[in-house]
Amino acid sequence: MPVLASKSYIECRNDAYWVEGTRISLDSIVYAFRQRLSPESIVQSFPLLTLEQVYGAIAFYLANRNEIDAYLAAEEAAFDSMLQPLQASDPDLYNKLIAAKAARQQVEEK
Repeated sequence: MPVLASKSYIECRNDAYWVEGTRISLDSIVYAFRQRLSPESIVQSFPLLTLEQVYGAIAFYLANRNEIDAYLAAEEAAFDSMLQPLQASDPDLYNKLIAAKAARQQVEEK
């Protein structure tokens, strides 16, 4: 029986995780997976990916869940700490968006 080599689906570039050979971030797949989208639905959202790549990305995430969750939390914190242009130009709309984000996070935590 021939020995099969394992295949890599995720690569680290510029301090971020990407589906190997694409411009699609692991973040995008993980967020969709966390929203309980099926791998087939994720492929429909990212038609440049194959079903195999999506399953590979999900397997990578599950095998490294603590590290990837920490990475995503750090990225979210860095983004949240940046001054957003909308915050200065339209503070009312910005506050509505922040409230909607908080409400969505509460739903996801349930």
